[in-house]
Amino acid sequence: MLADGTMFRGQSCGMAGTTVGELVFNTGLTGYQEVMTDPSYCGQIVTFTYPELGNTGINGEDTESLRPWVQGVVCRNFCEYPSNWRATSSLREYLLKWQVVAITGVDTRALTRHLRDHGSMNGVISTHLDPAHLQQHLQAAPQMDGLDLVPQVTTPSAYEWTAATAPEWEFAHPHPQTQPLRVVALDFGIKHNILRRLVAHGCRVFVVPGTATAEEILAYEPDGIFLSNGPGDPAAITYGTSTTKELLTQGKPMFGICLGHQILCQALGGTTYKMKFGHRGLNQPSQYAVSNSVEITSQNHGFAVDDASLAQAPVAVSHHNLNDQTIEGLRHRDLPVFSVQYHPEASPGPHDADYLFAEFVKLMTTERSLTENLS
Repeated sequence: MLADGTMFRGQSCGMAGTTVGELVFNTGLTGYQEVMTDPSYCGQIVTFTYPELGNTGINGEDTESLRPWVQGVVCRNFCEYPSNWRATSSLREYLLKWQVVAITGVDTRALTRHLRDHGSMNGVISTHLDPAHLQQHLQAAPQMDGLDLVPQVTTPSAYEWTAATAPEWEFAHPHPQTQPLRVVALDFGIKHNILRRLVAHGCRVFVVPGTATAEEILAYEPDGIFLSNGPGDPAAITYGTSTTKELLTQGKPMFGICLGHQILCQALGGTTYKMKFGHRGLNQPSQYAVSNSVEITSQNHGFAVDDASLAQAPVAVSHHNLNDQTIEGLRHRDLPVFSVQYHPEASPGPHDADYLFAEFVKLMTTERSLTENLS
């Protein structure tokens, strides 16, 4: 049941019970395992528009965090018997293990059209069929506007990440640094493949909680600072914005992705707004202003940066979404700082934007050389 009373019936394909969250849709043709384990989906029920789910099962390599974060799953056809050489379990087994409520047999095309027309809204999936019971859950559920979900997904303590992209999956052949660059990554809900790409590009990565202070971050003596993706309303993450604003005064290279991009924009004086139904999929076209080239990108966000709010900020917009012209990237005019709204690490998705990790490394290498020359 949706918040507006619209109902869809189907069959349970996960844990029996009830779950409620913001109902959104993802248009990717693959990557359901990565989507379910992306912390950015915390608090959301995901409708997969691709009609088949579970065909390739679940494996131990494609997870983007230690567990699934989706509130629930909606699909058209559910495969009980996967066929893939990498599979170690079926999707049903995985959903039951992690107690994820899921429904199959739904007309996902009709549901997606409804969300496109009326916008993302709260929804409930339940094996209890009493409409009044469902309405009670919907009325008690919080709205995504104003919701800070970072405390639910961030690491409880700092750690060092050492794994790079596995050789069999490497596609860019980055050149590791002889002296690894020290990067502190603020974990607002970070994906494992972001960490793998940073290490593959020659970084020594220290992950800290999203609530870490500027003093705690700078204690690592980083060459650069990374602001991760994550769930919730960026306007509610005031501590992240405050810390980022303080870090900007240090002049260190900084790179933000998705929620990290939005937090950086807020630190520079910008504001964000909730989109009607957001961008969630693997083929979103983003135009790079410098070369006018188009990158096909992986995206997952329901909020965007208000273009007009950055009119007085010392930044230049570097990327725009070609479907709706929303801001997809910016660069600081004076500092070695940049960010993108989409996911250059993909996983799943195309690798068009992996060069951004190399650019981050180049900025840090340049700054390190300047510092060494001055000393």
